[in-house]
Amino acid sequence: MEHELYVDSIGFEGKAIARDDSGFVYFVHGAVPGDHVIAEVRARRKRYAEARIRTLLHPSPLREYPHCSHFGVCGGCVWQHLRYEEQCAWKTQHVRDAFERIGKVSFGVLHNTLPSETRFYYRNKMEFSFAPSRWILPEEITRGETITPKLALGLHIPGRFDKVLDLDACFLQSAISNRILHTIRTAACEHALTAFQTRTHQGFLRNLVIRNSTATNEYMVILVTSPVRSHAEETFIRWFERDFIAQVPEISTAIHAVSTSKSTVAVGEPRIVYGQGFITETLLGIRYRISPFSFFQTNTRQAEHLLRIALEYAGDIDGKTVWDLYCGTGSITLAAARRAQVAVGIELVESAVHDAWYNAHSNGISNVAFHTADIHSTAGAQILSHLPPPDVVILDPPRAGLHSRVIACLLEIAPARIVYVSCNPTTQARDCALLATQYRIDAIQPVDMFPHTYHIESVAQLTRIAPEISLP
Repeated sequence: MEHELYVDSIGFEGKAIARDDSGFVYFVHGAVPGDHVIAEVRARRKRYAEARIRTLLHPSPLREYPHCSHFGVCGGCVWQHLRYEEQCAWKTQHVRDAFERIGKVSFGVLHNTLPSETRFYYRNKMEFSFAPSRWILPEEITRGETITPKLALGLHIPGRFDKVLDLDACFLQSAISNRILHTIRTAACEHALTAFQTRTHQGFLRNLVIRNSTATNEYMVILVTSPVRSHAEETFIRWFERDFIAQVPEISTAIHAVSTSKSTVAVGEPRIVYGQGFITETLLGIRYRISPFSFFQTNTRQAEHLLRIALEYAGDIDGKTVWDLYCGTGSITLAAARRAQVAVGIELVESAVHDAWYNAHSNGISNVAFHTADIHSTAGAQILSHLPPPDVVILDPPRAGLHSRVIACLLEIAPARIVYVSCNPTTQARDCALLATQYRIDAIQPVDMFPHTYHIESVAQLTRIAPEISLP
């Protein structure tokens, strides 16, 4: 079924929204606000319909020609066809909607989204997946081309965990990273290797992770496979250990990680096959060692702005105690320690904590302490109860937000200031609403870490409300 529609807005997850004369909502894939389209309905629900553009009658003045030939199929970018200034404006609106409609909590100043200095080639980490065969494009089928099955290495098709788009190039990563991608894929095909299949849990090649440092121009390559079981697989790993480095001399370190998990998550037991096994990055003059699977912000230049905002929102921390929960390799902890009396970082991933300690020592920062703990657990909450009481708590949780135990702990210890850094404004707004019994939200600053995607980082400043004094 087709409908003539005018697209007027963009909702969460980057979905363009149109409404018919009755007010019924259509999510139109590939559209931008201002488009006049004939849309084909692909799925209809009680309150909305999923649709795609059949005919673009009048393009919006906000449209831009996408930079990448894979746009529209690949799941990496969804907004390359929307002017960058509009991307930032809608991200600001989505943060506003999260706090007003989801959290239903009042706040002070919501600043405009801080745009990214670089809009392409900005990512310092990319995770690619192998698949037994590449995704076949609809136009290839229409043209009646002879299609030969081919091992694929690229990004997942949106909504299809088992299908991978074989990438020619990705404009989110550097030219060197693209060369690494091509070199690995070519060798894998020459060795006639199999790819891990999510349905059968069989196959050798799983993931390729590429990390690089803006400060030092180091490159780390992590090849994730199942255990070696054949001569071809053993030969390929020998190639990876020797010849691969010669073909891409820019590589600083290479890791072979083995996974026996049924999951497709790009992790495994790492083995260093070349280099030191880590790369070094610099933020605000502090050097950080990054291990294969340690968390680090993927847009280095924007990460410096994010850190500055978080420290600004922390206020005057001279001579005070700062907690950094979900600290990763210590980027916020160490930056805060240069001003605070003491800074304490808590992190679940043990390798990240090892990196954090190393980063503290290598930078000569001694007024810090790091602990490995799951603060969502009862044992983790007990560790928090034995730490020196904080004047300021800085939070940077995963997308799921804060556990109820963390919320309860914050309300109990009641620091004067909380700085909440989030990659998901909806869970951030939910958590801030729960903290609003004792805290007011003074300011929110969205920071665009991921141009051409709907993702947004948001920093919220929360200040403890002074208790009311009862008059006699």
